[in-house]
Amino acid sequence: MTTPIRLDKRVCALLQCSRAQAQQYIEGGWVSVDGVVVETPQTMVTGETVTVASEASAEAAEPATLLLNKPAGASSADLPALLTEANHFEGDYSGIRPLRRHFLRLEALMPLDDAASGLVVFTQDWRIRRHLLETGHTLEQEYVVEVSGEPTPWAMPKLTQGLIYQNRSLPGCKVSWQSEQRLRLAIKDVRPGQLAWMCAQVGLKAEQIRRLRIGQIGLSKMPEGQWRYLPATRRF
Repeated sequence: MTTPIRLDKRVCALLQCSRAQAQQYIEGGWVSVDGVVVETPQTMVTGETVTVASEASAEAAEPATLLLNKPAGASSADLPALLTEANHFEGDYSGIRPLRRHFLRLEALMPLDDAASGLVVFTQDWRIRRHLLETGHTLEQEYVVEVSGEPTPWAMPKLTQGLIYQNRSLPGCKVSWQSEQRLRLAIKDVRPGQLAWMCAQVGLKAEQIRRLRIGQIGLSKMPEGQWRYLPATRRF
């Protein structure tokens, strides 16, 4: 019987490389054991067939940022369960290969109310985290709000500029009617419950709220409950 050996040691012998390089190959998702990708260097192997992809790179894998189309009614606690390979948007153009490590230690940023749907950001990248925490309030967010009711006189000017929410004068925003029951808002620094409250101030009830965009990053055609990667070259 072959003595069990750590996978990183097997890769070292296979490629004549250092232990550190072997670990990066494995953690980068380039190593397969009997045809199945294994990302943990400490995995024990015996007589299994170990292969390394021909295009393998020993560069450390970059931290991931995932963009989720949150379903309406899903709470913050519900969302991590949606971040699985099975829910990866097939139209993802980032070129990033899903790895097991991409689903670990993700932090949710720019959250939405439970009743709302649309774009939510999850990241492992401290640079993205810092950027959104420090400057997120300056980024324009785009929403579509399905409403019912009859707007009061001067509703549009009031929504655009002139409301005070939680003792804070709201920044100016752009508001337009997309249909008789649909408002489109481009607005900054949105607080929990704010959009529904704004609608109520002008005689409207917010029936559905959907975030389409944060800064320069939009949902595009991604269905609810699915996610895609933020490409390394894109910025909010």
